[in-house]
Amino acid sequence: MKPAPFAYHDPRSVDEVVDRLAEHGDDAKVLAGGQSLMPMLALRLARPAVIVDLNRVGGLDDVRASDGGVLHLGALVRQRAIERWATTPAPLLSAALRMVGHVAIRTRGTVAGSVTHADPAAELPALFAALDGVVVARSRQGERTIPASELYVGPLTTSLRSDEVVVETRWPLPPAHAGWGFHEVARRHGDFALVGVFAVVTVSSGRIDAARIALFGVGPTPVRARDAEQSLAGAAVGAEAIGDAARLAADALDPDSDLHASAWYRKRVARTLTERALTDALSRARSSR
Repeated sequence: MKPAPFAYHDPRSVDEVVDRLAEHGDDAKVLAGGQSLMPMLALRLARPAVIVDLNRVGGLDDVRASDGGVLHLGALVRQRAIERWATTPAPLLSAALRMVGHVAIRTRGTVAGSVTHADPAAELPALFAALDGVVVARSRQGERTIPASELYVGPLTTSLRSDEVVVETRWPLPPAHAGWGFHEVARRHGDFALVGVFAVVTVSSGRIDAARIALFGVGPTPVRARDAEQSLAGAAVGAEAIGDAARLAADALDPDSDLHASAWYRKRVARTLTERALTDALSRARSSR
């Protein structure tokens, strides 16, 4: 199929972008990497009257790490570029990106685009939630920051307003001594995950100081396993703590059944993958000290 007709705007500044969005509101869509938008246009799942293209706007492809360990990524930063850059400074981010689609998709697709497309089975929104990331959005009213905990409101739905454009995503990176784990199950490499889990832990004196666990493919949005995280805080490192946390993470889920997997299967796999992700995270945490 071919897209429905639309008007095309090719602005050169963020101010021009927000002017077009303010003018057209819900009738406009922003184009960055296009790896989600273009298929939706072709299938006429999206029929915007106006496309606002960011690709010639200067200053949106910056990559900057602040002193506080926060990675700042402009809205046009491509996934493949960060996959390569992050291998040493942020290996969890690099590992997650390697599982996003295929190289051709990651070469064009943007990090911000995946984060705000909000597919509940995608890797980057879940990792963004696990790290308590922040989206920076701009409109005619000014700039506001939206934490990941307030960003995702439903499948493919965020709290961004129609007159706002994302200019940056901020990723608080785990400290150097933290351990991480990441596991997912998909039918084929490059497919969206049936179930996936990220885990980040810090350890001292044989006990877990803090843990973060986020799951994807198991609900309408990325899921933080808060009860499991709390159970691990202060717990002795060992199989018992891992097993209890994995059980709590799975018990809190209420996934849907679909053509690809049943709800029972997703809960069962979520428990297993949480155990594996936490085991890997604790192993890395111990070896980094």
